[in-house]
Amino acid sequence: MVQRSQQEITDTPWPLRMANAGRMARDPRLQAFYQADWPAAETPIHEVPMVAVDFETTGLDPDKHSIVSIGLVPFTSQRIQCARSRHWVVRPKLPLRQDSVTIHGITHSDIDNAPDLDDILGDVLEALAGRIVVVHYRQIERPFLDVALRWRLQEGITFPVIDTMAIEAHLHPNRTPNWWKKLLGQQPVSIRLADSRSRYHLPHYAPHHALTDALATAELLQAQLQHHFTPETPIRDLWL
Repeated sequence: MVQRSQQEITDTPWPLRMANAGRMARDPRLQAFYQADWPAAETPIHEVPMVAVDFETTGLDPDKHSIVSIGLVPFTSQRIQCARSRHWVVRPKLPLRQDSVTIHGITHSDIDNAPDLDDILGDVLEALAGRIVVVHYRQIERPFLDVALRWRLQEGITFPVIDTMAIEAHLHPNRTPNWWKKLLGQQPVSIRLADSRSRYHLPHYAPHHALTDALATAELLQAQLQHHFTPETPIRDLWL
């Protein structure tokens, strides 16, 4: 079972939280999103529809930085649905920063004629609706989308996620060796996406492209499920 922080522990199961959020939502796109058929907490993971999500952003703080591209890859524990993948470059509300351009390669010319997130929001939410979002490091996609919608709609968004980084952290609780183990030559265990994939002998992909990183995350979760869980593992043991 993935360990949760105290802030993420709640007595309200995700399906009920989504239903409550749907009753509060004002934007019709959010209403449709929340009213989708969400898996019950007891649903076995092999029956759960999922979508791997990755954002490229202008920085790491959702209150100060913006989304510049979105990659979505629908999948299940057994199959990746590449034909239904989506990728968008979007025009950020805040200026591009040179250091982020160096990382993700999206330039001012790329965003000059790109849509605003609000222009594609219906398509994004439709692709997410009823699917459990899978990310590698949950402090990016959910917080950034929530803040982005608050800026545009004056209401945010919530949804369950599976965090492949959190799974790796749980599997490697002693990943930073103490001084004695360092003296003996033991190296830290990295839980970054590429390093986590290498432990499962998955192929190397060039990083920092939203669609490629989403695909990489989907493949990583499939490997984690095969090695550490069973097809009957309930989704409640994985979502956060």
